[in-house]
Amino acid sequence: MLSEHAALNGICPYFTMFPLEFPLGILHKGAARGDWVLDPFCGRGTTNFASRLLGLPSLGIDSNPVATAITAAKLVDTAVEDIVREAREILASSPRAPVPKGEFWEWAFDRQTLQQVCQFREALVQDCRTPARIALRGVILGALHGPQQKTFPSYLSNQSPRTYSPKPSYSVGFWKRHNMRPQRVDVLAVIERRARRYYSDLPKGTGVCRLADSRVPESVRPIEPRSRFRWIITSPPYYGMRTYRPDQWLRNWFLGGPETVDYTNHGQVVHSSPQSFAADLQAVWRNVAEVAASSARMVIRFGGISDRRADPLEIIKHSLKGTGWKIQTIRRAGNASHGKRQADAFLRRESKPLAEFDIWAVN
Repeated sequence: MLSEHAALNGICPYFTMFPLEFPLGILHKGAARGDWVLDPFCGRGTTNFASRLLGLPSLGIDSNPVATAITAAKLVDTAVEDIVREAREILASSPRAPVPKGEFWEWAFDRQTLQQVCQFREALVQDCRTPARIALRGVILGALHGPQQKTFPSYLSNQSPRTYSPKPSYSVGFWKRHNMRPQRVDVLAVIERRARRYYSDLPKGTGVCRLADSRVPESVRPIEPRSRFRWIITSPPYYGMRTYRPDQWLRNWFLGGPETVDYTNHGQVVHSSPQSFAADLQAVWRNVAEVAASSARMVIRFGGISDRRADPLEIIKHSLKGTGWKIQTIRRAGNASHGKRQADAFLRRESKPLAEFDIWAVN
């Protein structure tokens, strides 16, 4: 279904990303022309991209700047030539930017490659308002780190996971043990290949992405004052999953964040207990109900993680009480990988699959 346009959804990996077929199938069968779609935990923007493919207006909200940067890159209207031209102009006209120092940076990137990455970082932190720059930022985020290729480079870093930013101490030890030095990469060539792959022949976008906390009522306000959301399709963080920010620390650095891993949880859902976690979700569902159309549908994909003794279904049921949303159906969504932790990314072990559920509710 619309597979010829689906490549852009893979512009940058992100943890707990549900498959495009999930929101696409729901909206293709049930949504009418002009229906507004909301995802209050948009992550890498799969719901919003599905809405774009179907010509539906949407709003995506996330408190993680990496997530919103990825989502924004999937919603802009731009041309491959504009992205490549912007990249060339930044390298040609931007002054040499400060380069991080330390053992990690020396092993993670070739010196010249890192210098160019820093030039892009400096330019895009200062100004990332045009569609071409928003797309360019997304392209570089997806190429920033990943496995080394046998043919031509697709990533800018030394051998790394694609989905998670490599943790400094672990990755330096890994590279040293395997005598893996970073390759010099033609950064512009990587950008052009990726731009052509992701931004050729796309339908026009009508979505908007917002960096905000959905627990705050103002964060979920509609783009158009009189509009109401008829579909809410989302997957909130699973209870105990608190590593979104540190797992994306290198991409967050590229967006202007610190040069070290950020382990703080400011602005994220509370994970101190199942009750506190459910209360935070409850605030989101209440806010969403206030901006939803009459008889709007909400579909939540939710599961658990293996190191937490809490029933995910009980958590989500509790979170929906008193919010104006009534559960209609609960469907088992099969098993999904817990996600590849740091050791998984370097092929030491594999994570166990976890059960997930789709909860359908109406207001």
